[in-house]
Amino acid sequence: MITEEQVRHLLDDGVVLDESSSKVGKVGQVFLDDQSGDPEWVTVSTGWFGTSETFVPLQAATVQGNEVRVPYATEFIKNAPRVNVDDHLSEDQEAELYRYYGIDGAGGDASGRQESVARAGDVDMNVGHDTSGPNTDEAMTRSEEHLDVHTERVEAGRARLRKYVVTENVSTTVPVQREEVRLEREPITEANRGQAMAGGELTEEEHEVVLSEERVVVDKETVPVERVALGKETVTEQVQVTEDVRKEQIEADLGEGRTDRA
Repeated sequence: MITEEQVRHLLDDGVVLDESSSKVGKVGQVFLDDQSGDPEWVTVSTGWFGTSETFVPLQAATVQGNEVRVPYATEFIKNAPRVNVDDHLSEDQEAELYRYYGIDGAGGDASGRQESVARAGDVDMNVGHDTSGPNTDEAMTRSEEHLDVHTERVEAGRARLRKYVVTENVSTTVPVQREEVRLEREPITEANRGQAMAGGELTEEEHEVVLSEERVVVDKETVPVERVALGKETVTEQVQVTEDVRKEQIEADLGEGRTDRA
């Protein structure tokens, strides 16, 4: 049997868990039997901003702290008959719920048999309340991800200067000079007669002339010809960025099969 203290905990911040301990939603109201005063039904809201609540029987439920576990699957609870009530659950409404949950209808009389003890957190159902967590206000905040694209400088590679020696063949033409012997004859004249007669009348003699020539001499020297350095320049290119971003969508269940999406 669920006690009055347990009911109070459920109305403060209670949640309904299904047969697999998955959360169905937040407790909305607890309905007591008019005659016995025992808790018979708990409501849980499973829609968007709905004014109707889904009823779940407490006959086979267990309560621990602010959690009430019921032996039904979440989808089964969500598909239960939607009943709009203010303070009392009528005979016809209760009978419809009994049939859906397969309960024989025991407990209480047949007239206005179930009365709401309170609404969770004294929530004004005309304004709306949170079914999945603490109450905030009458609106939801829709958030979405925005791309924050920026650049960072990283090392992309390295360039090096390396000097090495190669050998190539160079040909050039150089003019060279050499001396050659030629005979020069001149007649005896009064001007050269003295030189001609200075050696005697008949003599034997040799006369030698040194000949010279130019030879090619190759010298090599190392001379600077140019300076080579590595320079950097910045170029700009356009890069297209493609990324998946998430955003929240809010769907409103307006009743009678009408929905709206923001």
